[in-house]
This record gives sequence, C-alpha cells and structure tokens, in this order.
Amino acid sequence: MSPQTDTTGDIRVEAQRLIGEMRDSVESGDQHWFHALLHAVRNWPLSDETKGERHYHYLVGGEAFDWLLLAERLCEEMTDLVPEDEAEALLFHERLPLRTGEADFEGLLGAKYKPHLNFVYGVRVEAALQIAVQEEVRKELAAGRIWDNNNHVEDEAFQRIYGKSCAELLAAFKASVGGDSEWLSLAELSEWHYWLFQYRVQNSDPAKVASDTRKGLLMLQTLGSRARLGSSAPA
Repeated sequence: MSPQTDTTGDIRVEAQRLIGEMRDSVESGDQHWFHALLHAVRNWPLSDETKGERHYHYLVGGEAFDWLLLAERLCEEMTDLVPEDEAEALLFHERLPLRTGEADFEGLLGAKYKPHLNFVYGVRVEAALQIAVQEEVRKELAAGRIWDNNNHVEDEAFQRIYGKSCAELLAAFKASVGGDSEWLSLAELSEWHYWLFQYRVQNSDPAKVASDTRKGLLMLQTLGSRARLGSSAPA
C-alpha cells in the first residue's frame, strides 16, 4: 500500500470519527445538534468525497468552502436526531436553528471561515450579479431601448459584466479544467461561478469590480428576502 493510500485512509477514518463524535454529542444531550454539526464542519478533513452514488465537492477552486453542502452531508448522518423542519430550514432557506451572530459563526467555523467567505463572494454573489444584470437587460428590452435576439439576455449580461460572451468564457473555462463538453454539469456550476469571479477580478478595473460586487450582494439579499417570503406564504 502506498503512502498516499495510507494518508487517504487516515483522513477517512478521521472523518468517520468526527461523525461518531457528532452523533454521540447530540444523543447524550451535551450539545445542540447545530453546534455538534459545526464542530464536525470545522474539523472536517476531506475537501471532497463520494458517498453512495453522490460526489460531494466541498472546496471550490481549492479555496472556496461550501459549508452548507457539508452540512447537508452531515445531516444525513443524523436524520434520527435532527428535527426535519429545522434541517430543511437550514439547508433550503439558510435559517440557522439557533441565534448566531457573524462573530460567533466565525468562531464556530474557525479556519474555514475565510474559505466560507470566498464561497459567498466568489460563487453566490457572482451568480446573483448575473441575475441582477440580466434583470437590467430584460427591463431595457421591455422598454424598447435595446433589440432582442436569440440568447440576447444572457450574452448581453455577460458582455456587461465580463466583456466577453458566455460561449467564449465557457470555452476558456472548459479548457482550464480539461473538459471537452460545451455544456455545464450541475456539479460544475460552483466551479464555473468561482472561475468567473476570478476572471472578473483579474480583468476589470477595481472600481467596476467593487460596483458589480455591491450589485451582486444587493441581489443576493433580495433573493434571500424573496425566498423567506415564499417559505412563509400560506399554502
């Protein structure tokens, strides 16, 4: 057995140990399930793993940490211990089961907090920025200020944000990751958005980067508000 295999095996053993500790802590009443989960998240040693037929990719671009994806994975290990409504509120609506300030959350995540912020800004804000600019384009189309054509909204939004078409950037992304398909798989979406974020930062002037980031943040907040309204609407 190679040293690499030994190391991988040790990491997987550590992951299983953390899962066992998490469950024990909740079952014994020592910790609320959310704090026990975050303790496991903070110390989780795997950047990606395959469980059953699903592959989990927690570290996007080697530096952006998707903690909610790991939370989903860990909640699956505690389905008998975690109230279903609380798990759904966390995973689908990002409503934490306990009141947790940002400083407290930073302390609970530890060294993974900065990679978490990388994910927020590099993946979620980037995706929200695209939605925001697409909405601007649609409003201009509705007002008759610009002409429509096939795929105009997405391409126009990409030109305004990145200075290139979606097709051009997708080809460059695929070349950088070694993919040969012209389509994105669901598993590639986070990598795609993070790659676009890095491209935008490297190829736009700082003032535009800051302005676009603020626009993306505002849209992300708006989308969060819409989701909360939708989840609280009467059936």
